[in-house]
Amino acid sequence: MVSIKPLGDVARKWAEVTPGRAAFYEAGIRAPRTPWAAAAAAAEANQIAGSSAAAARKAYSAGVRKAGDEKWSRKSLAVGPGRFAEGARAAQPDYESGFGRFHSAIASASLPPRGPKGDARNYARVQAIGDALHKLKLTGGA
Repeated sequence: MVSIKPLGDVARKWAEVTPGRAAFYEAGIRAPRTPWAAAAAAAEANQIAGSSAAAARKAYSAGVRKAGDEKWSRKSLAVGPGRFAEGARAAQPDYESGFGRFHSAIASASLPPRGPKGDARNYARVQAIGDALHKLKLTGGA
């Protein structure tokens, strides 16, 4: 039998010590051993194989069932709202550059005249925007 500290002690130490490692986390991002994009691209075959194996054994749904709604809700409420707001603020430049081509396609769409509220002709306006976005996708812009 292996001598190991009680699980509660191990978890408590992890929770106390790990937050103090934020500087190491940041340093790893600033100077990774291998650039993230290169490493991620090189791992594509492994990602496909792992995803296929997980799908075959239905691991995703099994994990969802195991975690359950209580864990999702508890953890989401504990850390989600602050991270959501902070993440949205930090992502503004990326959102702007990523949405820019869609914004341009929507802005350049030619819309038919608006009809009265509830008029079926108003759907043509929606279709014009959908057509412009679909054209963007087909031309490689999306």
